[in-house]
Amino acid sequence: MTSTGIRLHAPAPGWNIDADVVVVGSGVAGLTAALRCEAAGLRTVVVTKARLDDGSTRWAQGGIAAALGEGDTPEQHLDDTLVAGAGLCDEDAVRILVTEGPDAVRRLIATGAHFDESEEGGLELTREGGHHRRRIAHAGGDATGAEISRALVEAVRARGMRTIENALVLDLLTDADGRTAGVTLHVMGEGQHDGVGAVHAPAVVLATGGMGQVFSATTNPSVSTGDGVALALRAGAEVSDLEFVQFHPTVLFLGADAEGQQPLVSEAVRGEGAHLVDADGVRFMVGQHELAELAPRDIVAKGIMRRMQEQDVEHMFLDARHFGAAMWEHRFPTILAACRAHGIDPVTEPVPVAPAAHYASGGVRTDSHGRTTVPGLYACGEVACTGVHGANRLASNSLLEGLVYAERIVADIAASRVGEALHARVPAPVEHPEKPAHPLLAPEARFSIQRVMTDGAGVLRSAVSLEKAADQLQRLHAEARDALDENGKTAEPGVDTWEATNLLCVARVLVAAARQREETRGCHWREDHADRDDANWRRHIVVRLNPDRTLAVHTTDTADFPPTRQHHQEQ
Repeated sequence: MTSTGIRLHAPAPGWNIDADVVVVGSGVAGLTAALRCEAAGLRTVVVTKARLDDGSTRWAQGGIAAALGEGDTPEQHLDDTLVAGAGLCDEDAVRILVTEGPDAVRRLIATGAHFDESEEGGLELTREGGHHRRRIAHAGGDATGAEISRALVEAVRARGMRTIENALVLDLLTDADGRTAGVTLHVMGEGQHDGVGAVHAPAVVLATGGMGQVFSATTNPSVSTGDGVALALRAGAEVSDLEFVQFHPTVLFLGADAEGQQPLVSEAVRGEGAHLVDADGVRFMVGQHELAELAPRDIVAKGIMRRMQEQDVEHMFLDARHFGAAMWEHRFPTILAACRAHGIDPVTEPVPVAPAAHYASGGVRTDSHGRTTVPGLYACGEVACTGVHGANRLASNSLLEGLVYAERIVADIAASRVGEALHARVPAPVEHPEKPAHPLLAPEARFSIQRVMTDGAGVLRSAVSLEKAADQLQRLHAEARDALDENGKTAEPGVDTWEATNLLCVARVLVAAARQREETRGCHWREDHADRDDANWRRHIVVRLNPDRTLAVHTTDTADFPPTRQHHQEQ
């Protein structure tokens, strides 16, 4: 692995602290990793972009999938996951997920998370798309993520762990041998420090969440700007499968011009018997798949888009009037409140819905221990590509993946020679570059990027749309690059310009991968290549950032994930 030498333009760190491990992110993956690190006796610092409870986990409605019900087995969970992943899941990674998942959920409960229980006292389980059994544990009806976040945040605070909130992590620090040496970060005025600083540590765990803000309409919070993937790329890490962005099929439709975070209407609503219908009340998913409305998400999103095209309309409807007021208020209070806040009452009328960007199945490529291609850099949760999700994530596997792989990362850190030497070795990072190595975009570029991606690389893609998107993104990149190369000028460093620059970085990679994959598979839908092509495309697309800021794109020889070629045992 060779570092790119590229860093965001930012002031040199004005302060620093030492740690054994720095965890970046405070969702289910990050806080689980932090708690396990602390329990292993490792000096741990948690860095998060907003408050501890402001990440994507808090917004998860449906629940967490695990084989916890009577008659269910990890093998059945594995089968459903492999089907949803459309031939690109790493079966070993999925087997780890489904076999270690039930105990990981039990440990989460022991940490303090309270899940809804049945009258008999056991977990109340529901179904979601792609699952053949009820195996989704939920909390507060449709507030599972909020409950998990509450429990983990309380546990972190009860243990007095060191946290730095309102901090945007900028770049990975490496030592002279190219190994991880910590991170630089900017605290946005409300944290423990002010301005740009550094946390020096031989192990960094990226748990920064998704990149939904690369599109105009998304279920992701505003902080989900792909910072972790962009940081990893600048550090020389490989990313994989970024073309597989899952568009949640049922997002509350607020108008064609709606931008930013949109209210999600959980798949669990369909799991409890709601129907997808068109304006005439016709259930258009019946006959398209054996599970109808509960087909995997890519199939449902495509079904909605097809019917929208056929009828030349902007949305479909989710009809759950037959639930009645009592069920809506008990089982889905959050969704009910969100709909009513926008003037829609699901108790008496169908809910207008349309697909919106939801989850990145790809990300920073890791092995089964969460190790990336950069020694000492780990990734888990949505920022990572473990091979679990393949071409399309199975509903409610994301929270489980965050739990399971966070625990595996900590086990690896604690068991390896990295763990043995942590207290003795705080690595010396290479010096901060005097000149900016990466141009920054103006804040308004964010909206240009979102419009380009929504128009050219959304639910429906083609060679023409992707080429246009690539050209427009390249123009934004070239304008900033040329200004920097020719006269040393770049946009003023700040949160808005750093986020816009990160969004452009991940957008370019996503489009490059989507152009390369000339087939339709999972949540990657090419209108000009409508069929799945296992002979040529049952394999992964891997991207690196070159030192000259161009992209190196290659395709694996098989569907197997290549090793990350880590050298952790040498540390």
